[in-house]
Amino acid sequence: MDAITRTIQQKYGEAALRARNGQGSCGCGSVAACCPDPITSNLYDPAETAGMPPEAILASLGCGNPTALAELKPGETVLDLGSGGGIDVLLSARRVGPGGKAYGLDMTDEMLALARENQQKSGLTNVEFLRGEIEHIPLPDNSVDVVISNCVINLSADKDLVIAEAFRVLKPGGRFAVSDVVVRGSDIPDAVRRSMELWVGCVAGALDETTYRQKLHRAGFDGVDVEPTRIYRAEDAREFLNQAQLHDQGLAEQVDGLFMSAFIRAQKPAEPACCGPSCCH
Repeated sequence: MDAITRTIQQKYGEAALRARNGQGSCGCGSVAACCPDPITSNLYDPAETAGMPPEAILASLGCGNPTALAELKPGETVLDLGSGGGIDVLLSARRVGPGGKAYGLDMTDEMLALARENQQKSGLTNVEFLRGEIEHIPLPDNSVDVVISNCVINLSADKDLVIAEAFRVLKPGGRFAVSDVVVRGSDIPDAVRRSMELWVGCVAGALDETTYRQKLHRAGFDGVDVEPTRIYRAEDAREFLNQAQLHDQGLAEQVDGLFMSAFIRAQKPAEPACCGPSCCH
C-alpha cells in the first residue's frame, strides 16, 4: 500500500468517527475538521435526503450528486466506488427500488462499519457494502448496470485501472456516471500537486478534462461527456489551500477557475444485435 492510500484511509477513518459523533467533515476526503468548505457543501436537496440517517449525510465527502444525475431506473444494479458512509448507495437503493440492488465499495473499515449502521437505520434491504479497493472491484464481469462515484476516482494513483475495472463490471450498454474534480485545461502548480493533504482533499490528484476523456475512450467507453457542475474561484481555492497550510498569497489567484466539479458520463457499448440462432459477427 502506497503512502497516498495509507493517508486516505487514515483521513477517511477519522471522518467516519467524526460523523458517528455527530460532527460534519469538510473537504472531499476532509483535510481538516472545519466547515463549511467549497467542495462538499450544498450537494443534496433536503427533500432528497429526508429520512436518511444523519450520520450518512455528515459522512458525505463528495463533490456532486451522481445519484440525481445518473437517471437510475427501477430494477437496476448500481455500484458506488468509494461509498464512504453510504449516502449515495442508500439514495441509489431508493431509486432502483426493491427489484434493484445497490452495492457500495470502500477500503476503509471505519467507513464500512458506519455505512452498514446507516443501512440498518434506513431499513433498506436491497443494499450490500463490500470491502475492497476501486482498482480491484470484487464483482464479476458484466454484473452491474450503472457505476457511480462521488469524488473518489481522483484519489486513486492508478486511474487507468479504476476505469478499466469499471468497464469490466458493467453490463454491455451499462453506464458510467460519476462526479469528480477535474482540471480545466491547465497544469496544476507543483506546490499543489506535491501536497499530500490536497491529494486527500481531492484536488492534487485531479485529471484534466482532456486526459479524463482519453482514458475513458481507451478503456472502451463511448458517449463520453464532461459536464461542469461547480467551478472553484480564487476565494474557494483559499479555503482548501489554507486547510493544506499553503499560505502563498499568489497561489489562490494562480488556481482561480482551474478546478471544477463535474459530472462525467460514458457508456459501455452494447452487444451486437443477434441474428437468429447465432449472433452477427
